Amino acid sequence: MMTSLDIAPAARDAWQVPTFDTRLWLGRQHPWCVVIPVINEGERIKSLLAKMAALKIENIADIIIVDGGTTDGSLELQALKQIGVRGLLVKTASGKLSAQLRCAYAFALDHGYEGIITIDGNDKDEPDAIARFIEALQQGVDFVQASRFVAGGVAENTPKSRNFAIRFIHAPMLRLSSGFKWTDTTQGFRAYSRKMLLDPKVAPFRDVFMTYELLAYLSYRAPKLGYSCVELPTVRRYPKGEVPTKISSVKGNISVLSILIKSCFGHYNVKRESDK
Repeated sequence: MMTSLDIAPAARDAWQVPTFDTRLWLGRQHPWCVVIPVINEGERIKSLLAKMAALKIENIADIIIVDGGTTDGSLELQALKQIGVRGLLVKTASGKLSAQLRCAYAFALDHGYEGIITIDGNDKDEPDAIARFIEALQQGVDFVQASRFVAGGVAENTPKSRNFAIRFIHAPMLRLSSGFKWTDTTQGFRAYSRKMLLDPKVAPFRDVFMTYELLAYLSYRAPKLGYSCVELPTVRRYPKGEVPTKISSVKGNISVLSILIKSCFGHYNVKRESDK
């Protein structure tokens, strides 16, 4: 295991990181990386990577895919290399999105990245915003959130039920509890500073984060701890007649609501010794 000088060995040993295999690693070239979580995204991940190649994202950030167990043949190593991907991690432990992100974030921090941009592998987000995310990180922002709802953002074909839930339930609850005026809180298109992710009061490397907890938790926790947060306008397009998501319609949405409520009431906060 590689660790950077600003991570104390004892602190690193305490991280709970799901097991994963490193199928591809060409080394760090830039201070920033783009983490793409995927599982069986098929043509969607190929389309996203083609867009990123056209934008020459590999010239400003290293692209790292973290796979949750793809079996559709969309992550062939030679093809990934040819299109600018520098890393492919494959989670071998249990868990969903938050477990995948813990694998990738630990890997990125161990390799010295100053900031991490995450974009979903389902090709709903336009990656041209990545350069602006990096600029914000360079200017000292700790948490950049994509938003289709701020001025300049675009929401295309968003399902009515999803639009209602974000605008009138998810975002308002996180606005009220965190103190930051979030507008688009379910999006996985974000960026985090190294400083924020290494803060022991944030502590993202815990096994409590297994499904979708990490996204809501960080939206709540970062503003509460005084970190610099900003929303930037982005384009999010849903394909007509299809909702590419890994969240099931009933059980999954109930789980997301439960996670939201727990986050807003500090359930995932690091417990102090005096609280134990």
